[in-house]
Amino acid sequence: MMTVSENSMTIKVAPPTEGLFGLMIFARDADSQAPYNWVCSYQIQCLEPRNREELPENPFCFWGLHQKMRDFGIVESSHKGELLVASQGTLLLTLQTSRPLLATYELASNDLDAALSRKCLASQAEEQQLSCHVLCPFQGYYRLSVFVKDLGASTFRNVANFLLRCLRPINQNQLFPSGLSMHCGAGISSMGRGLFNPSHSAPIVTTKLGKCNITFHTRADIDVTASLSKDKVTSAKYPLDRYLLVTQLKTKVSVCVALPESGVYKVGLFGRCKDSKDFVHICDYIIRCFSEPSWPPFPKVYGPWGKGCVLLEPRRGVLQEQSWVRFRVKVPNASSVVVIGQEKVVLQPSPNMVWEGDVLAASAGTQVKLAARLSQHGPSLEVMLAFEVGSVSPASLGCSG
Repeated sequence: MMTVSENSMTIKVAPPTEGLFGLMIFARDADSQAPYNWVCSYQIQCLEPRNREELPENPFCFWGLHQKMRDFGIVESSHKGELLVASQGTLLLTLQTSRPLLATYELASNDLDAALSRKCLASQAEEQQLSCHVLCPFQGYYRLSVFVKDLGASTFRNVANFLLRCLRPINQNQLFPSGLSMHCGAGISSMGRGLFNPSHSAPIVTTKLGKCNITFHTRADIDVTASLSKDKVTSAKYPLDRYLLVTQLKTKVSVCVALPESGVYKVGLFGRCKDSKDFVHICDYIIRCFSEPSWPPFPKVYGPWGKGCVLLEPRRGVLQEQSWVRFRVKVPNASSVVVIGQEKVVLQPSPNMVWEGDVLAASAGTQVKLAARLSQHGPSLEVMLAFEVGSVSPASLGCSG
């Protein structure tokens, strides 16, 4: 193992067997592209080899931080030296930066394939800090390589290669979800897209109840939407996006998540400016819950339900059959709001412009829809939300939050 700093170099050698070994050292100027020149040689006599696990391959020659890390924008690492230890199968690496950087990471070991490796890493890029959460599914040694680039650059450069030792591996059911981007949690991407003051700046949210609410302040010209996904769904009765509800006011957005089952989920946030048609990815969050949540879904959301619309009651998307349900919603610019079930009920506006009314949910298997006339002289009602009517007991319906 070779580590190189600005003014020194260290080589650690662990011969695999007894015997006499030759070590040759080659060097060149740090900025040179010329071939390496032979500098010196050593003979190493091993009388008794250490019984140790095989180290992972390192195609980048050096271990630890690059000797010119400051030129790359790296100021300091949370871990000194080239060996990191994950005693419980998890590790958080942070790198302080002198300027905003983007980073990508590679975790390699003799037992780890590429697909599983990608589920072991969650990275966050902030203005003056890069972070990587690492999970180790096997005991033994890993190579964690770090690559960085400036925001306008096209090529990532290798800035560090750490030897990581895992003493006790993590359960593979607790690995990160597939498809995480390099922007997890709040950071450069969310700020650049007009999202500020996050309720959760770290990328991993752990909940015992199976519920969480992620909020940002936003620029007034930004629209935000979100998605919920999980690698393996076992007991959810509805599409996963039904277990997520986005509420956006003029300068604030709230993403409410109520999980149908235990596991590890990905919440993806997407945004667009007022003059853009397409949503672009902003960042991802990881939601972890290892209790046994069983929240009902939110109502199905249709296109007209947009900025300024707020669902106050009922928050659950499945209503108990033959029960009276109180509806309370905010729908800006609506001239009338109705709930259509067995009968059509016209909601009445309160002094603070909350549309209210009591609705009878009919028999199981039917739907109740909330619709609004968004123009005073508009020709028709537009459906905004849809609720299922179920036959389960009120206690098991719960409330999604």
